[in-house]
Amino acid sequence: MIKNFLKEFKEFAVKGNVLDMAIGIIIGGAFSPIVSSLVNDIIMPPIGFVLGNVDFSNLYIPLAKINGELPTLEQAQAQGIVTINYGLFINTLISFLIVSFAVFMLVKVINKIKRDDVKDAAAAEAAEPTEKECPYCFSKISIKATKCPHCTSELH
Repeated sequence: MIKNFLKEFKEFAVKGNVLDMAIGIIIGGAFSPIVSSLVNDIIMPPIGFVLGNVDFSNLYIPLAKINGELPTLEQAQAQGIVTINYGLFINTLISFLIVSFAVFMLVKVINKIKRDDVKDAAAAEAAEPTEKECPYCFSKISIKATKCPHCTSELH
């Protein structure tokens, strides 16, 4: 029973879709820190500058009383103050949009390649003749025919 289970699992694991999915997960895991850095270090600082030197990573709403001003989210969290971190949410949302756009572009490219492959296959199939003319009775017959079904002549 275990032997059969292992055989079925091996057949499942080496299917193309499973391997493709595993590769996608690994690449996605490697891609995530790059997108996070792009958002946090490249995109958000200019947006924050344009909006009046706003640091989105420090935008939060405290849910408890504060005994004075807390300049950063880290300081609020260090004091145990519960916060709603809407600035971090904005950063995460922008990261999601960038990843979604990248995946969308990848899917568009893959779909275009698939469409081109289908067109090429259809063109190749259409280019190959499927009928020929009998040299004796001039009827249309299958290209694979060795005997004309109309005049019963042997074809060479």
